[in-house]
Amino acid sequence: MKNIFNKRVAIFCVFALGIEIAWAGGKKDTVQETPQVAENAVVTTIPTEETVQEVQTQPDITSPNSPKKKGEYKKDMPEGEPVEFHEVWGYVMSEREYQFSNDMPVTDLCYFSADVNSYGEINYIPNPKKFSGYKGRIHLVVTCTGRALTHMVLEPSFGVRKKIVNTIVEASKQYDGIQIDFENVPARDSKNFRTFLSEIRERMDKEKWFSVALAARVRTLSDDIYPYAEIVPLVDRVIIMAYDEHWSGSKPGSVASMDWCERVVDYCQTVIPKKKLVMGLPFYGRTWQDESYGTAWVYKSINRILNENGIESVERDKGVPYFSTEIPVKVTGYFEDTYSLVTRCRLYSGKGVDRIAFWRIGQEDTDFWSWLKLN
Repeated sequence: MKNIFNKRVAIFCVFALGIEIAWAGGKKDTVQETPQVAENAVVTTIPTEETVQEVQTQPDITSPNSPKKKGEYKKDMPEGEPVEFHEVWGYVMSEREYQFSNDMPVTDLCYFSADVNSYGEINYIPNPKKFSGYKGRIHLVVTCTGRALTHMVLEPSFGVRKKIVNTIVEASKQYDGIQIDFENVPARDSKNFRTFLSEIRERMDKEKWFSVALAARVRTLSDDIYPYAEIVPLVDRVIIMAYDEHWSGSKPGSVASMDWCERVVDYCQTVIPKKKLVMGLPFYGRTWQDESYGTAWVYKSINRILNENGIESVERDKGVPYFSTEIPVKVTGYFEDTYSLVTRCRLYSGKGVDRIAFWRIGQEDTDFWSWLKLN
């Protein structure tokens, strides 16, 4: 049988770069059904492993002194001294612990994640002992995906919340801290989310760290699901996920442009104390194509494709019409390298920020680590 739809797309630049690219369709790319989307251009934040294109067989992008290979670019490198920070937080995926090295200047490891499953349970707690030899703090990240599931967890009347809190408190005994990363809180559960945080903090050992990951904001919103000012008193650290300014469904652009990052940090510093503010940076990139053909089509759309591309040959497979053609597609990609990461770090450092976080370890240009210094 002949192929039903054979489409070759020229995405040569993406694979040649040898970086990990976040693709469309993942749960972190889902646009929240709330007016806050247009005001912030940030709805989704951390691309999960399912949404990231791993290039396992490609070596890291060459350093400036390495011989240039076909398809590789000679990346620019920063000048000057490394950037100093008091705290550096790095996310590590469960089952990808090998991507972390004790040589990395990381003070706080965020172990991702203990996820609430469809039954309203956390049935897997990663083992922090896998990071033997690491001298810093290890935080368990607790996640809950999906608006309906998040509502079920946060609304006390369902009886799930108490069970989840008990599990989190018990798990905190193995860790230096707990981080809550609930990115799909329904608007009506905003208060429930804050009391949820408060309940966990009250029941955890006071010596344990308690943090929360929040979507980026550039100004105070009315009826915000995540009101910074009300959440700050409940936690020890607030990780601002300052990425996904542009996402799979938006126009092409940096996932964290410098101008936008500056607006985010300027606002955050008006509502979050310096000691609690941790600015998040992306290690990942993203690509867009000008048109996608890998989807379901109605009859009129198929005819448009045939006419616009001059396709005249339509055959039948046991009575069902089909065609095969090659259609060029324009691909635009934005990614992060040492130069862009150091530039963003200097932006934050220059504004007095001394705590940063990275999503996620394993996606980075490894030359970057030599440009970080702990103070």
